[in-house]
Amino acid sequence: MPLDPKVQQFVADNPQGVLTTYRRNGKAQMSIITVRPHRGAIGISITEDRIKFKNLLRNGECSLLVSAADWWSGFLVFDGAAELIYSGNTEAEQLRLARREIYSAMTRKRTDDWDEYDRLVDDDKRVAMILNPTHIYGTVFRPDWPPANAPI
Repeated sequence: MPLDPKVQQFVADNPQGVLTTYRRNGKAQMSIITVRPHRGAIGISITEDRIKFKNLLRNGECSLLVSAADWWSGFLVFDGAAELIYSGNTEAEQLRLARREIYSAMTRKRTDDWDEYDRLVDDDKRVAMILNPTHIYGTVFRPDWPPANAPI
């Protein structure tokens, strides 16, 4: 489901999130991450050597909490399956471009030296993760949101 413009704006204004993936034993594994709206979905950059990546390879289902900076002015939770674009499933050129696209979305800028960027993210084994939510809930959908005293 493509994100509503109000939801995209909330994510753009509040790029901090908590990603929940699921361990082999079914217990939750939570990770603090940075997020950005990306092509009607949510873009996230992770690395191949982290537990969250290994969990997502085994079970792509995940949840993402995005909160206002003060944690009280609003939040959204996105449930869905992660699309992982990484060295094990993507041709080198397509991976290079996906990493650049996520970087640009995450930082809202372009680098001055793409060759150096490509080398660094390759060494870091960066993964372009796209979350296309199947279910979204949170206070942003309430008619009285945002609260009058919200710092956003």
